[in-house]
Amino acid sequence: MIEILSPAQVDQARVTGALVADVLQAMKARATVGTNLLEIDEWAKEMILGAGAVSCYVDYAPSFGNGPFGHYICTAVNDAVLHGMPHDYALADGDLLTLDLAVMTGGIAADAAISFIVGDTQDPADLAMIDTTERALAAGIAAARPGAKIGDLSRAIGTVLKGDGYLINTEFGGHGIGTTMHGDPHVPNTGRPGRAAIRCAPGSCSPSSPGSWPTPTSSSSTTTAGHSAAPPAAAPRTPSTPSPSPRPGLRSSPFPPHADPAPARTARPGHSASEDSEHSRHSVTTARWSLPSTAKLSQPTGSAPRAKV
Repeated sequence: MIEILSPAQVDQARVTGALVADVLQAMKARATVGTNLLEIDEWAKEMILGAGAVSCYVDYAPSFGNGPFGHYICTAVNDAVLHGMPHDYALADGDLLTLDLAVMTGGIAADAAISFIVGDTQDPADLAMIDTTERALAAGIAAARPGAKIGDLSRAIGTVLKGDGYLINTEFGGHGIGTTMHGDPHVPNTGRPGRAAIRCAPGSCSPSSPGSWPTPTSSSSTTTAGHSAAPPAAAPRTPSTPSPSPRPGLRSSPFPPHADPAPARTARPGHSASEDSEHSRHSVTTARWSLPSTAKLSQPTGSAPRAKV
């Protein structure tokens, strides 16, 4: 069921979203060459708890994972599409890093991600991919108006991605958010305008998550040949009046969808008891939390794979 937020809840969503954006921007500023991913996780924890917020990630334990996630932020490096688990890895010059964060304040969740390049070496292909996904995100937000259908949002996102020559991540997408981190509706990264029975209504909030990569991939959380991937995203609400420009990064589902119905479980802060199975229309091949593959490769469209050093 799609959740419609009250005016007071919309105001609280802005508060939570501002905190998520502040944490992500602080982590971006501190993520330099030599920074360990575990340090980023600890810094995020300090900011979240210091603000009196509740992490939506640390105790997240869906049926497709291998126990609780156990961390406060996702760190996906280079070929990790998203949902990367912080581990003992020191960032290198030129690494493409995606940080993904979800927290709850005042009973309302916000879920966000940001992608950027670490250090001074900036691959033009990585910069182009980040730019494309950010423009796709903006297109999806602009399409989220009262009366619009989900297919309109998906079409807006997919048009930008396809127009720049990228393949589209169809294994993941946007979703509703509010009193739980994951909710209806699912928002694909591509679609047909005017399709889907669901229309946007004032007060609904659905993060868009335009994800793309330059070459074919598997349906896992890392690309098959180690190609770079970038999924920046944001969570606009459907406004009854024009909404202000979003702060950096509010985003889509932070953990993989699951193909099989999950057993009932007790709901935790920021989660619904049924959210393990709510994206059952999609599946992924991974059955555990993702870690980056050992090969760190980036492949611009039309060129041979090359190692990042």
